[in-house]
Amino acid sequence: MNWPGFSAIANAWWLLLLIPLIIFYFLKLRRPRVEIASLALWQSVVNDQRVNSPFQKFRRNILLWLQMALLILLVLAAMQPFFVGGSARSRYLPILVDCSASMAATDVESGNSRLDLAKERVREVVENLLPDQRVSLIAMHSTAQRLTEFTDNKRILLDALDQLTIRDVPSRLEDALRMTQALARTVPVESVLVYSDGNFPQRVSFDLPFEINYQQLPPAGSNAGITAFNARQAEPPNWDVFLRVEASAALLGTVGLWQDGQRLGTATFVLDAGQSQRITFDVESEISSRLEAKLEVDEGSFDSLAADNVAFLDLPTARPLRAYVDPELKNYRHALRTAENVELFPANDDRAVDSDVRSAAYDLVISSKLDDRGIDAVTRLFIGAIPEDVSSLIVTPVVTGLTEFIDWDRSAALLQHMQLRDVQISEDITKQDDVEDANFEAAGYSILAHGNNGPLLLERRTGATIEYFNLFHTENSTLPYRIAFPIFVSNAVQIARQEAGISEVRASKTSVLPSREVAADTEYRVVAPSGESETVRSGKDGILNGVAAFESGRHRIMDGGSELTSIAVSLLDSAETSLASVEQIQFDELSVEAADELLDTDRPLWSTLAAIAFIVLLAEWWFFQRPAVS
Repeated sequence: MNWPGFSAIANAWWLLLLIPLIIFYFLKLRRPRVEIASLALWQSVVNDQRVNSPFQKFRRNILLWLQMALLILLVLAAMQPFFVGGSARSRYLPILVDCSASMAATDVESGNSRLDLAKERVREVVENLLPDQRVSLIAMHSTAQRLTEFTDNKRILLDALDQLTIRDVPSRLEDALRMTQALARTVPVESVLVYSDGNFPQRVSFDLPFEINYQQLPPAGSNAGITAFNARQAEPPNWDVFLRVEASAALLGTVGLWQDGQRLGTATFVLDAGQSQRITFDVESEISSRLEAKLEVDEGSFDSLAADNVAFLDLPTARPLRAYVDPELKNYRHALRTAENVELFPANDDRAVDSDVRSAAYDLVISSKLDDRGIDAVTRLFIGAIPEDVSSLIVTPVVTGLTEFIDWDRSAALLQHMQLRDVQISEDITKQDDVEDANFEAAGYSILAHGNNGPLLLERRTGATIEYFNLFHTENSTLPYRIAFPIFVSNAVQIARQEAGISEVRASKTSVLPSREVAADTEYRVVAPSGESETVRSGKDGILNGVAAFESGRHRIMDGGSELTSIAVSLLDSAETSLASVEQIQFDELSVEAADELLDTDRPLWSTLAAIAFIVLLAEWWFFQRPAVS
């Protein structure tokens, strides 16, 4: 630390009060007239005159010295002195505190979490605030949350700091910095203080308008956790259940699996740092059931993070896929009739479709008629049909025999493992003049395949429903005669199985609850595992989505006082389990390294000086009130 520093140097003018104080003591002497009987005492009077001269009085009066010291101490306290720390002092200081899942990791020795350590350091900064400094606390996890305005009220800041809790989600530094940038438009922000374990991406797309003081917290102990949990239907009613376990250090332990509270089995794992291991179980379930996996490390090992040791998975009732296929699409019906665990509707190709068949609920609809968008299904595939909201973007198709696939999204689930280069199409799908791909995206569609003059395949997700539009009719192409056709149908079936959750289910990750179909435009109360609740409203389509899930566990959806359903979210991001950290953050134009030492804050001294002044005041009182010596 460097001495000195004053935040109210103007108060030094109060030191001028020393002048009237000293003058008062110079003029204080008033000698009384006394008649004496003899001049023999004159010599003593002369000596007394010499002793009581002003400067002799000034040198020997302890009471004067004490009062001068008291005044000097009070004026120095009013000048707000402080020890200058090693970092630059900012009048407005945003403090970003990481509250992501990895911040719950604990020490081997003390058992304190990274968040506990961050709170201790922020508390020190708050308690050492100078009178002209203002601090704003911002919680940083999957989003940013401003806890306080810029304030110097230590009680408000410390109360907000105590309310910081762990969120079982990854950390997004970029969101917190953008919030800070918004604050910087109202007050001059020169420096930002960040407390984190460094578990976030090394590259952050952000142009820094201020300095970053990155205070990286020391690493926690070793950790192992469950990072994947899914089940795939084998021969009904059997399920193949898969788990993936990862570790940040060499660890060994066990993973147990429970079904509706009954223990099914246990598997062991042995991992080195950064390794993962796949664990499988065989589960039999004809009806819906709940699976729970629990991880435990062996005795003598240390697991620093508890949130990734438990995972939940809900198995649906085993049943075949219900598929409605337009009777006119005979190629598709033939392909689905030979597929396993698929129940085809209508059953007879030759009879007319009655209203009961059309009004039933299905997992997959394949049709050439847009009117069939009214059929209840989670996955729909339309062949040779152009949706109304993009029909104005496309010229009416004509049979020309000139179209072929130019490019397609090989990562799209519907087009995986397909080779479309040799497929010939006798319909010319052409965009209108001045129409760009962005126009389709603005209408809510993604283009999965392009032809010579326009898109050939569109995808659109609305709530829990996904729709595909094959803009050309497959009967007007060579696709049904290519090996790509059965793959195309099989991909559609797999998508429908996954969307319906009947062939493969995956444990949900924290951050956002999976969508649920409920009553339209209705308020519900979502209760988190900790008991915190949030009131949300479903959309007009009857889909409840976008609900935050910051805690690992089962969230209950309450309709009034009764529980409508519950949704389990449990998996953390694998980066949180790995406890990986970065010592350098790369921004758009520069990089910021973690500070080598702990933040050396300014330390105010006015309270110390005020305490010393009080002691001097007591000494003066004692000296003035002491009994005279005879």
